[in-house]
Amino acid sequence: MSSGFTPELLAGLWRERRPSGPPIAHGFRSTYADRWVRFHSLPGSKRYPESEDEYAIVLDRYNTVLDELFAGMDVLVVTMDWSTTLTGPAGYPTPREALHPGSTHWWTESDQEDPDPEFHTHIRLYADRRPWERGCVDELLRAVADEVLVEAFFTDTGLRYIHHPYDGGTDIIMATREQHDRLRDRHSGWLSSHPAGL
Repeated sequence: MSSGFTPELLAGLWRERRPSGPPIAHGFRSTYADRWVRFHSLPGSKRYPESEDEYAIVLDRYNTVLDELFAGMDVLVVTMDWSTTLTGPAGYPTPREALHPGSTHWWTESDQEDPDPEFHTHIRLYADRRPWERGCVDELLRAVADEVLVEAFFTDTGLRYIHHPYDGGTDIIMATREQHDRLRDRHSGWLSSHPAGL
């Protein structure tokens, strides 16, 4: 991790600025429900792209919001793997290392509630810092859209905004309710018709 950020500094900053919970992307929606909005990646809430035209729509929607959140800033790119041991191999093969080269391990969140060690899991997060440029993470985003990579997210160095893409859409956490409302209204055509916004 570059530009003065170390894993320890980033972990400390997360605990200070985001004390409600660990940086586990699938939990952001419930942890920050008052500032959360979900946008779908394709018209009609279609989940997976099936053509290059549909991939172009997915990447445009991801990048449009990323630009609105991070233009002119440095962004932290975060990816994840998990293992049944703290330092063992990933529990399933993914292209994480190839898609996120140079990333540094900065957080491990362990679940050891089960008395049987075989059922312990350790979620390991990796981060790097880079200037945001539209398209700079397109390969990674395409892998997310295909559900080849999960639990990736992006945040600014102050941890004010979170962009968590998933296969089918994006969960966004804004710093204030007012910012949330403006972003939601700007892209109202990408919202779900589900009453809970899912």
